[in-house]
Formats: sequence, structure tokens, C-alpha cells
Amino acid sequence: MDALPYNLNTLTKSCVLTRESRRATRPKFAAMAVLLVACVVLSAGARQQNAARRAGGVTRADVARFRSRLNAALSETHAARANWGILIVDRETGGVIYAQNADHFFTPASNAKLFTTTLALATLGPDYRFHTTLESEGPLNTNGTLTGDLILVGRGDPDLSNRKIPYSAKSERDGPIEKILAEMADSAVAKGLREVQGDIVADDSYFPYDPYPADWSVGDLFFAFGAPVSAIAFNDNVVTVHIQPGANAGEPAMVVTEPAAAIDTFSHEIATVQQGASPDFAVVRQPGPNFLLLRGTIPVGHSAERLDLAMTSPAETAAVTLKQLLEARGVRVVGTARARHAPPPETTPAGDPILPPAAPAATPGPFVLVDHVSQPLIETVRITNKVSNNLHAELLLRTVGREKFGVGSVAAGLKIERDFLNSAGVPDGDVVLSDGSGLSREDLVTPRAVVALLQYAARQTWGQDFISTLPIAGVDGTLQNRMNNTRAAGAIEAKTGEVQHVRGLSGFATTLPGETLVFSIFYNNNPQTGIASAAPIDAIAEAMVETLGNNAGAKKK
Repeated sequence: MDALPYNLNTLTKSCVLTRESRRATRPKFAAMAVLLVACVVLSAGARQQNAARRAGGVTRADVARFRSRLNAALSETHAARANWGILIVDRETGGVIYAQNADHFFTPASNAKLFTTTLALATLGPDYRFHTTLESEGPLNTNGTLTGDLILVGRGDPDLSNRKIPYSAKSERDGPIEKILAEMADSAVAKGLREVQGDIVADDSYFPYDPYPADWSVGDLFFAFGAPVSAIAFNDNVVTVHIQPGANAGEPAMVVTEPAAAIDTFSHEIATVQQGASPDFAVVRQPGPNFLLLRGTIPVGHSAERLDLAMTSPAETAAVTLKQLLEARGVRVVGTARARHAPPPETTPAGDPILPPAAPAATPGPFVLVDHVSQPLIETVRITNKVSNNLHAELLLRTVGREKFGVGSVAAGLKIERDFLNSAGVPDGDVVLSDGSGLSREDLVTPRAVVALLQYAARQTWGQDFISTLPIAGVDGTLQNRMNNTRAAGAIEAKTGEVQHVRGLSGFATTLPGETLVFSIFYNNNPQTGIASAAPIDAIAEAMVETLGNNAGAKKK
């Protein structure tokens, strides 16, 4: 139809008039038949052209250029075999510029964090702060003695670590891993604590005991990105393992952990081998409470190797660390270090949370010796999105549930999230999430749902702050080493997503003419791994920046 030298709307009107006047004029049957066929074809063409305009101005020259670049990216061998979902809209007008499978479901991977962080900002506010306290049943006596237990109470603060906040360009650390706990120990001593005649208890019962979402893969649980969820998140619930070879082949390697208290939370069998070999390590699951077994070899004379493993018992490790810190400061602890957990969460057969009974009449509260207050929530969101920290997202989802429903479970957070998404204008039924981070392979979203969410976020008073938490192409976060030395560098602010066979990129793009686009791109079922698997999405993002934008003859819808 593009080759016809006539305006389709004009010809269609002529056809309608001809059909209406056929009673008054009786042309020859053959001529009438030809005319009617032409009318049908032209009317269909007009409908297609009008539908195209309503879909977002497909006739724009810039969109045609974008399509050409897009088709080239999708024709790559691996990309051509994957399932793609794409939606690009104008941020100012909401007009659709390009759509492909925008209403189909895709595994979002870490793009799910967009839903969790937006939910947290909308329900808790960007200035919300977490409180981690040292408490007891009563005050210190005049000699600085505490009768009973000293309790470290966690309330979901994701940053009980030595991480520098606010985040700037890259994730940086300052001081020892136990920095926050050391500061709390210093404060307790400064307030006169000299002796604890009970235990050091790490209490993570602010959330029900449910360290691993049901749909996470067993293979994820060994590593930092699969760290267990606890209301006490000590060093991102990660153990850094340093491995140094022995002096001679056949000797066991030397293993040191940060924090030091985590050395007993996993088993290790690492041998020193002859020079010339390469270090070789593997993590396997074994029976027993310390289910992680680190095995491997390291050659004589090799430099120390570093591995990051999941901290399988974060509350217990925090309790031991705090006890060591207090004793190093001269505090006598009569008892031991232990953890206190809440029972597992309860749900209805439909999966909805069972809410706790009404709170009893006010009773005397605990004595708070130290209160550590976190940075504002927006800084936690920044770290969550910039470096794509799974634990942080899970903590935010549970914190929303605890603050709004009184129970910090996944089910409570997801129920609040569903209601929130309806109010935010996200299409009903377009989001099916089972965790807060996107590590679950059961999560499903549509590109349209993601774009609607981003449009909602951009309209809020905290919208620009939220956008600033997204990685910037070629600059920082998980996009620091992508789209470098292209025109998309600095022009794409977007959340990445990656699990096996899945890639996603959703956020905001600023085109060369200065227009802002909201977009979501997913592709599933791609066998590639590593940075090469991101190449097709990056090519599409670069094409958006370089080809799209208002130009001569283009009309905004």
C-alpha cells in the first residue's frame, strides 16, 4: 500500500460516496465490481494507516530509522532465536513510539527491583530510616553491670557494613567489615557498660524466619547474590574468604574470613599443590547445619585468592562478632552469643499473609542503650538499584509488609505491592512476582507494566531522585562498563536484569534532540552468557538515543 500515489483517507471517502450513490447510477457490473474491490482494499489500508498513527506515529522518519537499526540488532544469530518484548514511549506525552510483544510475559530478573524500590518509596517515603538497637530488660546499674541479656535488635537495615554512603560512581568500603557494630559497641562502653551478666543475643525476629524465598534455585544459595534474608543484615550477609597456599605441596591452605566470626559457618577442604597449576575452587552442598563446603586447590607461591560466599547464619555471626568487640573493649560477658528468630511466616491456602492479632495493651518497653539510625531510604534504594543488590530488595519488600501489616513476610509485602500497582496505573494482571529481587525464575512481568510503573514514578515528588538511583550507561553501577564510547553513554538511566538465559533493561533514555523516552526491553531464552549476551540490548539502546526524537515532519501524539 505504501506505493499508492493517493491519500488513503480521500480515496476511502470517494469509495463510500460511490457505494451510496449506486442506486441512482447503474454502471456496468464489471466496472462496479472493480470499484468495490478497490474500495475494500483502500479502506483496509486507511484503517491500517490510522491504527499505525494511534499506535505512536509509525510514519515518523526517526521511527523508520530506529526500526532499521532494531531489525539489524535482532537479526544477530543468537538474538534472532530469543523471545523479545519491547515498549518505548514518549515520557512527556505517553505516546507509544515502538512496541513489540509489549503485553507478553517475560522473566524480569533484576528489573523486578524497580517494583520493589518504587513500592518502598511510595509507602515508606524517601526519608524513612531503619533503627538497629542494643537493648535490655533494664538499665545498667551504677557499676556498669547489665543484669540479663544484651540484645542486638535488627529491623531490616540493609547497610550494617563498612559501605560508603551515599553511593558515588562505584561501591566503596571504608574501614573494617564490622564498622557499624564496632561503633555500637563503642557507644555502649561510652554509656558505662562494663559487664553483661547474660548472653549477647542477636534478635532478627522483626521478620518471620524465612531466609530463602520459595522459588530461589538451590545453586544460588552458595553465593553473595543468594545471601539469606534476615532482619540483621551483617555485611550484606556475605563472608569474604581469603585463601593462601601453604609452604609446601600437600599442606592445607590457610583460610581467613571477614568477618572473623564467620570462619565456623562453612566447611573447607583446600590443599596446596605444586607450582604451575591454577587455583581451582568449588562450592558444594553437604548435610548438616554448615551446609556449604568449599573445596579446591591453590599452588605453592601463588598470591592469595579471594572469594565471596553467602553468610548462612547472619544473626549468629553478628552475635559472635558483637561479643568479640565488647570483650576487646574490656566488657566482661558472662554468657554466650546466640540468635533469636521468629517462627516462620503463616499464609492462607491462597497465599495471603495471616496477620498478627491486635497488639496487647501498652507494656513497659525495653531499655535502649544504643540506637543506630540508617541513612535515608533513598540512599538504600540507590545502592539497591545501582549495584543490583538482591538482599537489599528483599529487605525492602519485607519492611513494607512489617510497617503496613505488622508482619514482615514476603506474602505481606507482595499483597501490599499488588494493591499499590493497581493504584499506580499498572495494568491489572501484568505483574506476577514471588520475591522482591527478581532472583526467582517464577517472576513474570510485561514491558507495558514496567513502563507504566516508571511513568508513575517519574510523576512523583521523589521521581527525579528515584531516576537518579538507576545505573547510568558508561558511568556507574551495573552499566558502568556498557555502552562506553557511544552516544548512549550518559544518556541511558536504566535498571539492568540478568539471570540465566534472561536479559532486561528498563528505564529512561535522552535522545540526541533532547527528548526523554521511557522504555522496557526484555529478551528471554538466549543461550549466551557473559557480556556478549548484553550486546543486542545495548545496540537497541544506542539506536534509541541516536535515531529517535522530534524532527522535521514528525508529530507528537
